[in-house]
Amino acid sequence: MALIGVFDSGVGGLSILDEALRQLPEHDFIYLADSAHAPYGERSGAWIASRSLALCTYLASQGCDAIVVACNTATAEAIAQIRIELDTIPIVGVEPGIKPAVMQSQNGVLGVLATEATLNSDKFNALLHAISPNCTVIKQAGAGLVPLIEAGKANTDETLALLAKHLEPIQKAGADTLVLGCTHYPFLNKAIHQILGESITLIDTSEAVVRQLKRQLNNPEKKVQTVKAGSIIFLSSKDEKTLLKMAKELMRSDLNAHAIDAKLLRDLE
Repeated sequence: MALIGVFDSGVGGLSILDEALRQLPEHDFIYLADSAHAPYGERSGAWIASRSLALCTYLASQGCDAIVVACNTATAEAIAQIRIELDTIPIVGVEPGIKPAVMQSQNGVLGVLATEATLNSDKFNALLHAISPNCTVIKQAGAGLVPLIEAGKANTDETLALLAKHLEPIQKAGADTLVLGCTHYPFLNKAIHQILGESITLIDTSEAVVRQLKRQLNNPEKKVQTVKAGSIIFLSSKDEKTLLKMAKELMRSDLNAHAIDAKLLRDLE
């Protein structure tokens, strides 16, 4: 049985944890939400890189056998350095699903909803350069969406109105596929379909991310024993009780099947 760290700027990475519990329920997890400093997408690249490395180093010090950087912004700005510094354990990142979107689109018009930091990153732009020049990509920053989701307002009229504003350029361009370039955004799936219609294809890479994690854990050198269900520690830099409450509200997994604890992160403050 492995101990897996899942790190995000806030509650967005719960979408990754949810999928991890579906594919890997037997393992133990630490979910670290840096909610005191969310959203990362509006911060400088240097700050994101430094903070992300510090938090992943903390998770490694807690005995994690693998770490998922479940934040597109942190992955774009920091994962290369994290992998250098923590080279003894697998580090799995997330990135916008541009390639699967190209494969699934029927008309070659793609929308990408992500944070400003992700859209401006070298890593994201390298993904764009690798796709067919016949594809049209409409990039849209989802400014303001993450704080609303963090505040438990994913399904409010306020969020719906802001989301509609952000999706307008994508809708006008006739995109048939939308890449969710932030792990917070899968919690807006219902609202997105309400605005764009049921025919829009949403690309969420959480399943692929966890498959990659699973491959890393199945490495013969890192073979683990399996049991029925592992434990989950919810760790927040802001409010551990709110994090646990939101996990129960947002996640589809049956958390009652796992031993659960919620703690406040103090070590790095």
